[in-house]
Amino acid sequence: MAFGNYFELVAKSSAWLRGKTSLTPEIVLVLSGGLDDFVEGMQEKTELSTADIPHFPKSRAEGHAGKLVFGRMYDVPIVVMQGRQHYYEGHAPQDVVFPYFVLNALGAKTLITTNAVGGIRHDSNPGDIMVVTDHINLMGNNPLIGIAMQRKTDQFTSMTNAYDRDLRAVAKETATQKGIALSEGVYAAMMGPSYETPAEIRMLRGMGADAVGMSTVFEVIAANFLGMRVLTFNGIANAAADRHHGVMSHAEVLAAMNAMAPKLVTLLQGVVKAIGKS
Repeated sequence: MAFGNYFELVAKSSAWLRGKTSLTPEIVLVLSGGLDDFVEGMQEKTELSTADIPHFPKSRAEGHAGKLVFGRMYDVPIVVMQGRQHYYEGHAPQDVVFPYFVLNALGAKTLITTNAVGGIRHDSNPGDIMVVTDHINLMGNNPLIGIAMQRKTDQFTSMTNAYDRDLRAVAKETATQKGIALSEGVYAAMMGPSYETPAEIRMLRGMGADAVGMSTVFEVIAANFLGMRVLTFNGIANAAADRHHGVMSHAEVLAAMNAMAPKLVTLLQGVVKAIGKS
């Protein structure tokens, strides 16, 4: 995708979507693999394949459906991304974040993301849910390169409140009401698609990371550039490499996400309802 006509392509994609739905979403919600039950609770749904949307990057990761679902939950207009694009799939960072530019152009002002991660902290275990307070970008790139300078002002994006404090408070209050244990932590993002070595995990722990994954930070950076509020939930899918017994596998990750799906879906539904009331 050429940087020079990036915003022209955003306009073309958003215009195509406006021809498919009249809904103006307030929230973009990104579902990691295993969380598709969230969509079952939506009303007035319009489901679209991202493969059909002009200029959208294609999702090829196992467990990611590659769909957009527009609809309502508790009368809040939302759009759900069933699956995301990843750097490790071979997409340029600017392509990875293209959907968020498009959905923001449709009116979305809040981004809620979920991901499957490895638990670095010694007290984190598969099935735990962590709300992200901050991140460490070790992807070796930034999705705003070639894009931010196309603005005449506001070219340099503040990341001091990258994960919105007020939304994190909503998440904690909702978790308490639902009886769901929710920890807080710093998320480190690596390029993937290989898992980290035990030595790399020890390094990340020393840097202050509590969990590690292969996604999320590019879209969070883009969302902050766009003025969107962000809330991210880490689903601890396995113990990180220096705490892990045996071979690490994607099947293990998907199984863990499927097992934790009921409580994470309940938490997401409660958060959407609370945001809608605010």
